[in-house]
Amino acid sequence: MGKDETNDKARALIDANLKRVFEEQLEADLPDSLKDLLEQLRAQSDGNSQDNQK
Repeated sequence: MGKDETNDKARALIDANLKRVFEEQLEADLPDSLKDLLEQLRAQSDGNSQDNQK
């Protein structure tokens, strides 16, 4: 494994972790009703992405 490939994997891992922590923090500050709405929107979005892949 080359140095560039290792750096790319490390950057991708750091990016993914930062995004996850940021999203968790955003959701932690939201009221439960908005969290529920976000979950519904994500479920709809996931359904739409799966339909587009068919």
